[in-house]
Amino acid sequence: MIFDNKTEHIPRSIIFFMTMCLFLGLSACRGGRATPFIPPTAASPQDSFRPSTKPASTIILPTVNPATDIPRPTATPSCSPNLTYLEDLTIPDGMQVSPGEQLDKRWRVSNSGTCNWDASYRLKLMAGPDLSAPVEQTLYPARSGTEAIIRIAFIAPQEPGTYRSAWEAYDPEGRAFGDPIFIEVVVSSP
Repeated sequence: MIFDNKTEHIPRSIIFFMTMCLFLGLSACRGGRATPFIPPTAASPQDSFRPSTKPASTIILPTVNPATDIPRPTATPSCSPNLTYLEDLTIPDGMQVSPGEQLDKRWRVSNSGTCNWDASYRLKLMAGPDLSAPVEQTLYPARSGTEAIIRIAFIAPQEPGTYRSAWEAYDPEGRAFGDPIFIEVVVSSP
């Protein structure tokens, strides 16, 4: 049916249909109990609304047990750290150096794990002399799947000989992971 500005009343058939839909919708909410349908009588516009004389139904709300019924967030799966050694960028193994020489060692590595390295990831001396470098350092920040350059400043010992210093990466919980990296130099006689 199309309403226009000239029409100001709604036909009784529409009112009857809307009343029936409302009545059926409300009776469906009564918990499955059938209510007999009593068709409305033709009412005149002067009739007023008469409330039901039936007592109100009791609504029973379900109880909720917070320990079992409310979904709880699950822990994010932990990542797996890994470091893959790729190449020495400076000071190849076995390089001859002078006593007390400053050594700028750089390694190219890959963050081949699923964790992003941040300031909580460390690089620690695992074997050999520290060659005057701090024995624990922050691991270069790198996102998972990217390459990074690790750089440590060393000082060659004063005594001649071959020196090898090995370093390993550690996760925030203090667990070692990945390939170790090395510096190996031969300090020549003065």
